[in-house]
Amino acid sequence: MIIDTNALSDIFKENDTIKVHLENANHLYVPVIVLGEYRFGIKASTKSEVLTTLLSDFMNTVQELIIGAKTASHYADIRWELKNNGTPIPENDIWIAALCREFNEPILSRDSHFDYIKGITRLTW
Repeated sequence: MIIDTNALSDIFKENDTIKVHLENANHLYVPVIVLGEYRFGIKASTKSEVLTTLLSDFMNTVQELIIGAKTASHYADIRWELKNNGTPIPENDIWIAALCREFNEPILSRDSHFDYIKGITRLTW
């Protein structure tokens, strides 16, 4: 299962429903895009030190996903499909969706726009 930024945030809020998803997943992945978004978000937080430590500890238990040539191919396909269907989504989420396709993994996210993308299953809470 690939973890989106909003899911990562709620993991650290100790959301019980997310814990069930994490326990039921065969693999847990965090894309570098999600890491960047999350790190940006906590810069202004009064709890930035605590959240940085929690993130570091969590990243020791999951696999980080990086973008490669295969990801770029999936990105181009997804972006083309979204453009042709008139259903644009945020650019970073296209990259995250491309990783979902590449690794054939569902995404844990509250962002319903992932539902526009064929071949991706979104899990939510």
